[in-house]
Amino acid sequence: MGCQGYEAIAKVYDKLNADVNYGAWADFVEQCFEKFLPQKPELVLDLACGTGSMTIPLANRGYDMIGVDGSAEMLAEAFARAEGRSDILWLLQDMRSFELYGTVGAVTCCLDSLNYLLDDGDLQKCFATVHNYLDPNGLFLFDMNTPYKFRHTYGDNAYVLEDELVWDEGTESEERAAVFCGWQNHFDPDTGLCDFYLSLFLEQENGSYRREDEHQRERCYEMEKIRSALDAAHLELVGVWSDFSFTEPDEKTERWYFCARAKK
Repeated sequence: MGCQGYEAIAKVYDKLNADVNYGAWADFVEQCFEKFLPQKPELVLDLACGTGSMTIPLANRGYDMIGVDGSAEMLAEAFARAEGRSDILWLLQDMRSFELYGTVGAVTCCLDSLNYLLDDGDLQKCFATVHNYLDPNGLFLFDMNTPYKFRHTYGDNAYVLEDELVWDEGTESEERAAVFCGWQNHFDPDTGLCDFYLSLFLEQENGSYRREDEHQRERCYEMEKIRSALDAAHLELVGVWSDFSFTEPDEKTERWYFCARAKK
């Protein structure tokens, strides 16, 4: 998604986010198009596209899509899911400095990918690059985890996921394997950085389990910082909401959904 690798969890990433309703999210994206654009965009960039969970649904709705991600492993999963369709261009690039062949009508960036930008100036670099490749008045739709979520949901809490992976579901070659993931968080309120320590156990053919460990990190951004970075990149904030029903956020909102417009 962002600038970090996903070597260990690429194959189980969608299981870790199984509660995300990408159909409702795609509906929300299209509602923003209808509300804030004179006409629907033909070409859309899905930035930090991961395994294509938003890229492919939007392609299914008739948009020509570009999927950009910094992880080769995640893009490999996305390419396999897309089954070689020609209306999606996959690019392995850094979300802060990607390059396209031309401008696009809209950019999406989903599932707190921007929180993976850790260094001072990273957010503004990303926003400036997005602005560069947006059509005049094109939309930038993105979400970010809120300070409330970092302090209260992540914090120093631990989580466990047990599930089952299925390959080639419904075919004679269908394969199933159990997966277990332990997830420990540590949030430092002084630096705004949250560390995620994941231990993944995948069942092997002989019934044993292979362990893979991964460390990820997100940064907590205050609303003022996000607004400042948007302004510096000449992106006009159209609105920010707490859900797909355009509800105003409150002090306990865990995810902000933003819509910004490129001013040129």
